[in-house]
Amino acid sequence: MSKRFAFFSLFASLAFIFASCTPDKKQDPYVLLISFDGFRHDYVAKYQPPHFLDFIKEGTAAKAMTPSFPSKTFPNHYTIVTGLCPGHHGLVDNTFYDPARKVEYSMGKRELVEDAYYYGGTPIWQLAQQQGLKSASYFWVGSEAPVAGSYPDYYEIYDGAVPNEDRIEKVMEWLQLPEAERPRFISLYFSLVDSEGHDSGPNSEKLKTTVFEADRLLGLIDTKIAELNLPVDIITTSDHGMYEMKESPETFVYLDNLFAPEDSIQIASSGAVVHVYEEDSLTREKLFKQLTENETFYSTYRKLETPERWHYREHPRVGDLVLVVEPGHYFRNGSRDTKKAMMDSPWGVHGFDPYVTPEMGAIFYAKGPNVKKGLEIDAFDNVHVYPFIARILGLTTPTNIDGKQKVLENVYVE
Repeated sequence: MSKRFAFFSLFASLAFIFASCTPDKKQDPYVLLISFDGFRHDYVAKYQPPHFLDFIKEGTAAKAMTPSFPSKTFPNHYTIVTGLCPGHHGLVDNTFYDPARKVEYSMGKRELVEDAYYYGGTPIWQLAQQQGLKSASYFWVGSEAPVAGSYPDYYEIYDGAVPNEDRIEKVMEWLQLPEAERPRFISLYFSLVDSEGHDSGPNSEKLKTTVFEADRLLGLIDTKIAELNLPVDIITTSDHGMYEMKESPETFVYLDNLFAPEDSIQIASSGAVVHVYEEDSLTREKLFKQLTENETFYSTYRKLETPERWHYREHPRVGDLVLVVEPGHYFRNGSRDTKKAMMDSPWGVHGFDPYVTPEMGAIFYAKGPNVKKGLEIDAFDNVHVYPFIARILGLTTPTNIDGKQKVLENVYVE
């Protein structure tokens, strides 16, 4: 055997040994974003659900996550996935009037919910697509419309009747697709905690039982993710908290008692907030004077004088006048004479100013290979979740978002 052949044989053997000893290339991370709608920031401490407690120990937990104003479902779910405040992404409330189209948007109008016209910003699933990653959504506000020109690669049209276990099973199917087809970002939504919170309030035994059912679902997700052997970062959030209400003669502020029949104005109400649209400045000022003189359990603002923290001064879908009710009260259509008592037992609502109403606080719990373990952080605004997810996935975020990567930088682990 020649010396040259012996040299090359030795070189090939060493190369094989080196390759065998070299660890596998680090897998790219995945993000599963979960929302338990209406899960208040103190439910874990209050009810001690075991899977949530274990989840928190294994990752990072915020003392609370502060919703954007108003603390409603559609505005805040869309804020979480765009990094924009409602006053910047366009879903300024669950119900609002669009002056450009002269149409009232509401979460119950399916044709509008699926219309990309109403959704600003770049949702995280589209951001992932634009930068070469697959994405999926098992229910999330905005995922049923071609925002920014496309849908998530995989998505489902909202149907509240779909069993929660079926939703989880579909997510696991997506994560078991061939790598080239597998979504790196997935959103998953559950409504059970919010529904029960509305029905019986945040302090009821029924709500406690529902929290433990949510806990079971989280435990099921955790177990199934562990079986996949994939680097999945799980972020568990909610959109808002819940405020306990009780029936009394003063509970409701009736809209028919605020506006005269001859007032030809456009009104959109979501319970905690009323938007009043009136282009004529003289009529608007007359109405403003009338409303402020009769304020009982609510405050009236001109749009340009709303608090800066609401980010409500610029968007045309925000009412020219904005009425905000005090916690413990609620705007209601009709008048006291035409409405019967709502119910004898407590119930729950949300929508109040989250910056001054602690009960509106949401949750942020995260764990996974890119999340610091055993960390508790102070409350932060929900606009900052978007850049955190983008960082995990290696995505470049738009420069005009409200969220800042530095807010959650100490949560991230390389």
